[in-house]
Amino acid sequence: MTDPNETPAAAAGEPAVPEAAAPEAAPPAAATHCGFVAVIGAPNVGKSTLVNALVGSKVTIVSPKVQTTRTLVRGIAIVGAAQLIFVDTPGIFAPRRRLERAMVTTAWSGAHDADLALLVVDAKRGLDEETTAILDKLAEVRQPKILVLNKVDLVQKPALLALARAANDRVPFVDTFMISAQAGDGVADLGVRLAERMPPGPWLYPEDQISDAPLRSLAAEITREKLFLKLHQELPYRSTVETEAWTEQPDGSARIEQTIYVERESQRKIVLGKGGHTIKAIGSEARLELSKLIDQKVHLFLFVKVRENWSDDPERYREMGLEFPKG
Repeated sequence: MTDPNETPAAAAGEPAVPEAAAPEAAPPAAATHCGFVAVIGAPNVGKSTLVNALVGSKVTIVSPKVQTTRTLVRGIAIVGAAQLIFVDTPGIFAPRRRLERAMVTTAWSGAHDADLALLVVDAKRGLDEETTAILDKLAEVRQPKILVLNKVDLVQKPALLALARAANDRVPFVDTFMISAQAGDGVADLGVRLAERMPPGPWLYPEDQISDAPLRSLAAEITREKLFLKLHQELPYRSTVETEAWTEQPDGSARIEQTIYVERESQRKIVLGKGGHTIKAIGSEARLELSKLIDQKVHLFLFVKVRENWSDDPERYREMGLEFPKG
């Protein structure tokens, strides 16, 4: 359990989904467009970084580790008269465990349900085995598809053009963009093009809302991100984080209690660290980001519990918003 040093900033009242910078007034409904954009690709190609860049704020966790995103995370952006709802999907790969099968199934369901599918490819890795397999299956998706070559600052132009041709030879993309999500290069132009392709219709969310994820889920994801960044081994993939309690305090601060579930006692000891050093560091970093997220002072209490075979528990899948694979 940890209650790291507090940070200043307080705003009383119920916590709300974070807001974007002050937007312009919404246009008349008759002039608006709105649609869903599924962002798919192999693990660790920059999907979450791209979604955060398009939204203009952090709505999904980013880690150098693969398979960080587990569920469909929606980020919302306004471009002109269009509301873009980005669905950041889990990385698509060859699944081995039940949880991995659920993640891949969720990713493909996002592609089939969206108005447009955005395939992100790491330009430096090119059409590797994982991306080639995705291209083969992407041909079955009826929705319009846009190819996004990311990390283009790491590749020479002739190689980029050859990569774009090779991908378009396999799948009929309606557009191809070359960007650097990390640097922001080409992201604005991509956003404008996506807005042009959104169907007419009213906006589904208020213009100042940047995510549809419940605040408890966002809080759990923030702590899970810190867990990934702090532990450089397989353990984060064997753990999950749940927000168990969120209490508004009389002084305007928030008391948040979260549980990190692991599968074995040896894993619990790793998360705690010697003298509780690791869990304190995770809690401190998560608390700082949570405080910025909700603009309140945060008292964060982390508990680490062993729940053997939690990744085979249907209830844990429901908590994560995943369908429990049978068999």
